Amino acid sequence: MKEEYFKWYSPNLSREIEMLVFGHAGYPVILFPTSMGSFHENRDQGLIGSAQWYLEQGLIQIFCPDSIDKDSFYNKNIHPAHRIQNHVWYDKMICHEIVERVRHNTYSHKVAVAGCSFGGYHAANFAFRHPGYVSHMFSMSGAFSIKSFMNGFHNDDVFYNSPEDYLHGLNDHELWNMDIILGTSNWDICFDANLKLSRVLAGKSVDHWLDIRQDREHDWPVWREMFPHYLSRIKFF
Repeated sequence: MKEEYFKWYSPNLSREIEMLVFGHAGYPVILFPTSMGSFHENRDQGLIGSAQWYLEQGLIQIFCPDSIDKDSFYNKNIHPAHRIQNHVWYDKMICHEIVERVRHNTYSHKVAVAGCSFGGYHAANFAFRHPGYVSHMFSMSGAFSIKSFMNGFHNDDVFYNSPEDYLHGLNDHELWNMDIILGTSNWDICFDANLKLSRVLAGKSVDHWLDIRQDREHDWPVWREMFPHYLSRIKFF
């Protein structure tokens, strides 16, 4: 299984960013790390290994960028306005420096996005903010509001990065073309968040799969089961 390391200076973030890429060819999958996770977390926790067959067959390539959560949502030493601005720059980095470069590797000129826990938030938020670039969105135990990170602060950037808020008014036709999975479990700490987002999507008649696993914890074992299952939904050719 091919593994490549990349490091470059991001003009959007004004800092260096690191990324691992797995696989030699195939449909691009952007896989976000969990809260404050590193670019190698998904490999270290076995999530990449769970997709080994797809990678070895050349069906997918997985792109694992670093997060900047420590400088955005989780940085309590800066004002919430600066936290959300840092995230907006991260979103631009993902979009312009990664997705726009790899999306032409597919017949659809789109990518799949995925993530576990807070990575599920990142996947969902990127997909819903850029539905024209995303064919599949796989959130595993994600949550979909950032209000708890903002200490009561609110502006347009906060609103438009909280999917459970801005989805109500989103009418981009590409949203109805996206394959959306909300993976959770009845023991998941984010169970209620997934139910809530499912209701929002259902209220807009957006087809999606609310996959509720039984008696499983919010942890890597269930995510390693979900991820290869969800990848099977991609039309590779």
